[in-house]
Amino acid sequence: MRAHILVLTALIASVSVAVAQDKKEEDRVGQAATVLKEILAIPEGIPQDLLDKSECVVVFPGVKKAAIGIGGSYGRGVMTCRTGGDFTGPWSAPAMFAMEGASIGLQLGGSETDFVLLVMNDKGAKSVMSSKVKLGADAAVAAGPKGREAEAATNAKLAEILSYSRSKGAFAGVSLEGTTLRSDGGANKDEYGKELSAQEIIKGGSVKPTPAGQQFVDVLNSKSPKNRSEK
Repeated sequence: MRAHILVLTALIASVSVAVAQDKKEEDRVGQAATVLKEILAIPEGIPQDLLDKSECVVVFPGVKKAAIGIGGSYGRGVMTCRTGGDFTGPWSAPAMFAMEGASIGLQLGGSETDFVLLVMNDKGAKSVMSSKVKLGADAAVAAGPKGREAEAATNAKLAEILSYSRSKGAFAGVSLEGTTLRSDGGANKDEYGKELSAQEIIKGGSVKPTPAGQQFVDVLNSKSPKNRSEK
């Protein structure tokens, strides 16, 4: 009898941990949806033209500077891409992602910062989905232009990824060169109940968003329902 009680207790504990992890990931996706909605509503913020030409959007809410290392930092967020082989379909279920690197910490200055990244072409999208990517080395990155600056930003036209930050109400394009992006496999498993790669979630087409994931996707389907880049 005692052995049965111990087994039952262990099962209950493991289920509780799993539920807690699921809630943690859902909270993260929900925060990302809120951050994205707020940032896209900023006047003179991310130019609509750039958002409409983007193939993927990555959001890292509330990134904090790491306590260890000089300027080091670690953030967790989500990425969604337009579905279809040529990235022209509706936005996909979000995949969980992590970002890390000294360059993030240098941008933070000790405070929480939200980051939004636009992936602007097929090469950048496939690179981020398929492997661990170092920005600036594996994918060209540039500080995203704001508002009317977009037309004059030559470096933005050459970049595969454009990056923005918001901290203490201040919103600006920010350089994240040297930062690493990678799929957060453990978080994807917690969120969707099975092991899935970022590519399977985003390009497979069969993965359905969770309730928080649907909120995130709805923001983009409302703000930028069609890919308007020249294909």
